[in-house]
Amino acid sequence: MTADSDLFGDVLEYPDAGAQRRFAALVGINHIKQRLVDEASVLIDPHFLEQWSAKHYGGTLNLVRVVEERTPLIVLAGDVGTGKTELAESVGDPIARRIELESLCLYPLSLSARGRGLVGEMTTLVTQAFDRVRSSLGQARDSQGKVRNAAILLIDEADAVAQSRELDQMHHEDRAGVNAVIRGVDSLRRDRVPVLTIMCTNRPDALDPAVARRAAHIFTFARPDEAERIQVLSDALAGTGIEAADIAEAARQLGPTEFRCCAATYSDLRQRFLPDLVLKAYGENVPISGDALISAAALFTPTRPFKSGDD
Repeated sequence: MTADSDLFGDVLEYPDAGAQRRFAALVGINHIKQRLVDEASVLIDPHFLEQWSAKHYGGTLNLVRVVEERTPLIVLAGDVGTGKTELAESVGDPIARRIELESLCLYPLSLSARGRGLVGEMTTLVTQAFDRVRSSLGQARDSQGKVRNAAILLIDEADAVAQSRELDQMHHEDRAGVNAVIRGVDSLRRDRVPVLTIMCTNRPDALDPAVARRAAHIFTFARPDEAERIQVLSDALAGTGIEAADIAEAARQLGPTEFRCCAATYSDLRQRFLPDLVLKAYGENVPISGDALISAAALFTPTRPFKSGDD
């Protein structure tokens, strides 16, 4: 039996104030955030959708049953640095608060769970991961059937585990691993277990079609546009006294230009550009100026877009 430390990364539990702050800090994707919380809440506990139906229609609509029959699987797809993993790791907090869970745990599947290519190994590890998450719930529902404890299984870089079986060069062991993933998510739907699987991928086209078909929703992420870059910069630079016109110019410079084919990602802005700006001013023991902001933006090199065939 494989140890949990070999199957999963750091397990996170919600509600959690740190995750709440991380979720709130994700700007520019509010439409995705809200829809994801709505989708996940209903997939984990359909009881709330039934309550909505009873309130407005006096009973449970057939349409509600259609929604409840979906597989508890959500795919977050898009370019690198657009917030997929950060959202997946923090969305458990608003979900737990929304449906009043006592506990919601996130289990990030370790990439080592792909195995070493040995016959049957990947299948065994993936199967164990689903089984371990299910067994972690204990008594998931109260006496009225309301979900009290739930879990999220996070599969980052999902195309590494659920790559299309249509590829001619695909190894037999990898095909078996994809089958194990499909069996796992199907069993969650069949047994109505309050476990949501979230897959993140930079290559949605590489996912096996049978996996993609099962997804209750596929959310597509893009790099921030100019208005969204302005919002990120404005929020971060509040209190510096930098004028709005300078922030707007920096946001423009951080987009595509005649010298740059692509815009900065959310990750570029939060993890590279803004920290570099602060540390440069700190090192020189000067305040951050509008000119310094614009100059840094003009010289910044965004993360290149992910292309099929990249490692």
